[in-house]
Amino acid sequence: MLVAAAVCPCPPLLVPEVAGGAASEMNDAREACYDALGVLAAARPDRLVVVGPADQAGRGTHPEGARGSFRGFGVGLDVTLGSGEPAQRELPPSLAVGAWLLERTKWRAAPVEGLGVGEPLSRERCTAAGAQLARDTDRLALLVMGDGSNCRTLKAPGYFDDRAIAFDTEAGRALGSADTGALLALDEELAYELNVSGRSSWHVLAGAAEGAGLDGRLLYEDAPYGVGYLVASWT
Repeated sequence: MLVAAAVCPCPPLLVPEVAGGAASEMNDAREACYDALGVLAAARPDRLVVVGPADQAGRGTHPEGARGSFRGFGVGLDVTLGSGEPAQRELPPSLAVGAWLLERTKWRAAPVEGLGVGEPLSRERCTAAGAQLARDTDRLALLVMGDGSNCRTLKAPGYFDDRAIAFDTEAGRALGSADTGALLALDEELAYELNVSGRSSWHVLAGAAEGAGLDGRLLYEDAPYGVGYLVASWT
């Protein structure tokens, strides 16, 4: 059963060493993520699963001890998922950011594993995966990584799309109120067109939370680089 969830964005720029001189621009988002993780720990879960978007190589489960790296972003920084024995499989970037958040907040509340989900994965398969996670654990917590659209401004990575703000606003409303129905109603095709990396992760969350009766709170919502970043806490 899902007892708590934290929803966080997953840009490598969340990591100060990657952001460099621009690190302060993500201070508010970073602090909101720390707060959301504090709520997760207070829920006293038996198991934490970090869910995030991944390409073909990073899809599927990643055991505790899996390692990630930000060397591809020009920084000699490595992270480990939880505190288990070193695992061979490398974390995708979204889960590496999640692992960094857990290291930064000194997570010790429960064993950790990762789940990389393909961004094009259908709503039905995402919700089924989430429901299975909830069935498998008495007290499950999720750290759900993913960004909104990257089309909020002319300088955004995906250029400007006038549909982006409305999409992100609806996603923020759904995440802030723990409204699983509204999350599931987010349009898969539109999310793909707007380069929304968090859609599949959010649908996994919706599947895990079905019937759990959780309340939500939106802790952060902004688009500092023309990309929608959202932080929410569900308990």
